Amino acid sequence: MNAYPPSASSTHMVLIPSYNPGPKVYETVRSARAQWTPVWVVVDGSTDGSAEGLLAMAAQDEGLRVIVLPHNVGKGAAVLQGLDLAAAQGFTHVLTMDSDGQHPAHLIPDFMAASAGQPAVMVLGLPVFAADAPRLRVNGRKVSNGWANLETLWAGIGDSLFGFRVYPIEPLRRVMHGQRWMRRFDFDPEAVVRMCWRGVKPVNLPATVRYFRADEGGVSHFNYLRDNLLLTWMHSRLFLGFVLRLPLLLARRIKGG
Repeated sequence: MNAYPPSASSTHMVLIPSYNPGPKVYETVRSARAQWTPVWVVVDGSTDGSAEGLLAMAAQDEGLRVIVLPHNVGKGAAVLQGLDLAAAQGFTHVLTMDSDGQHPAHLIPDFMAASAGQPAVMVLGLPVFAADAPRLRVNGRKVSNGWANLETLWAGIGDSLFGFRVYPIEPLRRVMHGQRWMRRFDFDPEAVVRMCWRGVKPVNLPATVRYFRADEGGVSHFNYLRDNLLLTWMHSRLFLGFVLRLPLLLARRIKGG
């Protein structure tokens, strides 16, 4: 690493959950560290040797912390581990990003600045896809986005699945500790819906996303059948919750304008 941000933030941190990401994770972490301090990585039971490599990086970099979980617990559960530790150290906001290089690390300062300017909101990345992005992934997310917007009375969620986001830590911790869901791939969409239910407003900022081929070091753990079944079950639960909360959501909407 050649260039670090000039000073560490005491309120905002970058959190990267990581599970068997392959060598791309080192590039991702270096890119994040070039833009922000501190950066934490939660290694979610990886078996690809990346934990050892990341720990070696952290030993040479005071702005990087690596938390290694002994077993794979899922993306949401790994994020929650990081949130609890961050809250204990006094951090108020966290930017989450994936470890596989798809998310735009160069936009970290812009997202953090937007959060600092409006600390009560969540700053959501609105993905800008390249022409070579997989059509199945691009078009498939429209279904989840439609459900998420219905379940929040169109509160302004630009994209429910894109994990490049800044959350206020305490509301998200309360949401996650209050129920047993959101522990795996369902974390990103359920987080924004439940945060909206708690009155945390979304602000959307455009963010480029890149899908890497296998020969470029890309690693994907997305399973079309398994993960879409998980999303279907998640939105079934959320829709029921939406119906039960509808009077409250309508009253809040009328009061707000």
